[in-house]
Amino acid sequence: MLRKLVVYFRSLVSKLLDLHDAPHSLAGGVAIGMFMGFTPLFGLKTLLCVGAAYLLRCNPIAAVVAVSLHDVVTPFWPVLLEIEYAIGSRIIGFFNGVAHPASVTDFAIHDLMKWTTFFTIGLPMLLGSLFLSAPAAAISYVLMLPVFKRREQRRSEQQQGEGI
Repeated sequence: MLRKLVVYFRSLVSKLLDLHDAPHSLAGGVAIGMFMGFTPLFGLKTLLCVGAAYLLRCNPIAAVVAVSLHDVVTPFWPVLLEIEYAIGSRIIGFFNGVAHPASVTDFAIHDLMKWTTFFTIGLPMLLGSLFLSAPAAAISYVLMLPVFKRREQRRSEQQQGEGI
């Protein structure tokens, strides 16, 4: 099982490195994918990645691959969602003048069917996710840009070598 997972992620990384586009565009796509990967918008992440990549003129395929690579943290989602909720509820509580954030202990699964759940649980999670996703996106952009620049330089050197 673990071997299949490693093979899957290696194939995603190789697909990412095989893309032909400007380094800035590819690194921007990866940053968008990482940003969307941390949001609790399950089922919408891929569509949002593609839309944001087109709007920001980044590579949409790199964004989709990066959001797929983000699945490595799937076992940690309960912890991440709790952290995002805690951050978001503290921020909302700060602006509302409430000293203590709301608690999730009274949440039941049937509450998911109520639209008000978005305001009590979804909004704090979404707001809190911005404090995890923005640094992750910035770090991934800064780390991936030199990788893509070096890869582009190697490709241009290979093309010059073949042309001679």
